[in-house]
Amino acid sequence: MHINEIFAADQTTVSFEFFPPKSQAESEALYANIALLEKLQPSFVSVTYGAGGSTRQLTHDLVVRLKQTTSLDPIPHLTCVCHNEQEVDDILTKYAQAGISNVLALGGDPPRDLPGYDRTQDAFHHAADLVGFVKRFNDGGTHPDPRGFGIGVAGFPEGHPSTPNRLDEMDFLKAKVDAGADYICTQLFFDNHDFYDFRERCELAGIHVPIIAGIMPITTLSGMKRMAQLALGARVPAKLLRALGRAGTDPEAVKRVGIHWATEQCRDLLDSQVRGIHFYTLNRSDATRQIYQNLGLADSLALRRTEGQAAV
Repeated sequence: MHINEIFAADQTTVSFEFFPPKSQAESEALYANIALLEKLQPSFVSVTYGAGGSTRQLTHDLVVRLKQTTSLDPIPHLTCVCHNEQEVDDILTKYAQAGISNVLALGGDPPRDLPGYDRTQDAFHHAADLVGFVKRFNDGGTHPDPRGFGIGVAGFPEGHPSTPNRLDEMDFLKAKVDAGADYICTQLFFDNHDFYDFRERCELAGIHVPIIAGIMPITTLSGMKRMAQLALGARVPAKLLRALGRAGTDPEAVKRVGIHWATEQCRDLLDSQVRGIHFYTLNRSDATRQIYQNLGLADSLALRRTEGQAAV
C-alpha cells in the first residue's frame, strides 16, 4: 500500500523496524518474533540496509519474503553510499516487480571495512539527491502503481551528527521534502521535548509532511549503548540514567525500566497527536508487545484506523 494510503487509513500509524539476519539461527529467531508482531497489525514495517550497502541482498530477500509470506507491508531502506545510478535503478526495478510500494531514502553510512572511503565516486552525495532519483524513477512509469514509490526520509530530533548548525540542518531536511519525500521518520530519542521542538521547527521551516517518532525500548544496557552508537549519538536523560542505575545489574529490572520509560514516551506522544510511532525492535518482540499491552494500543489503533477510513 502506498504510504499516502496508509496515512489516510490510520490516524496514528504504528510501525516496526527489522534488520536482515546474517545466519540461520538469527533468521529463525527473527521470523518467530515477526509472527508475534504481525498479530499487532502494524501499519507497515521497515528493513534496514547495511553500511555501504553491505546487506543489499539480505535486505532485498527479507523485504520480498515479508511481502510474499506475511500480511505486513515492508518498506526497504536505500542509501546513497557506494552506489551508482544504474545500481539504484536495478534495485528499484526489482522492488517494483515484487510489488513493494515504498522506500526509505537515506544518506547512509560509509563501509566499515573501507576507512577513508572516497564519496566523490558515489552518484548521490546527499539523501535529497537519492529522493530526486526515486522521484524520476516514479515518473518513468516502471512501477505498477502510477504514483510510483512512496518515499520516506530520516529526521533527527537531537540534530544530525554531521550538521552542527541546526539552521542548516532544517534546510537540508526541507530539501529532501521538496525533492519528493512523502513522510519523515525520526531517529530514536528518549526525551519527547526534543521531538516536539523538532516538529515545531519543521512547521516553521514549511515542512508539512507526516512526521513519525522513532522509539527504542531499552531492554539491556549493552543494547542501549549499541543503538546509541549506531545512531551516532543519542541523548539519554539523567532521569532515565538514574532509573537504570537503580536497576543495577539485574537484567529484568533494566528491562522493566526501559519498557516503562518507552511506554510513557508513547503515551505522551499519543496524547500530543503524534502522526506515527516507529519502534526500533532490534529484531525482538517482547518489549514492543508489552508496550502495546500497557497502553491498550491494539484496541486503540483499531478504533483510530476505523475512524481514519471513515473520514476518507
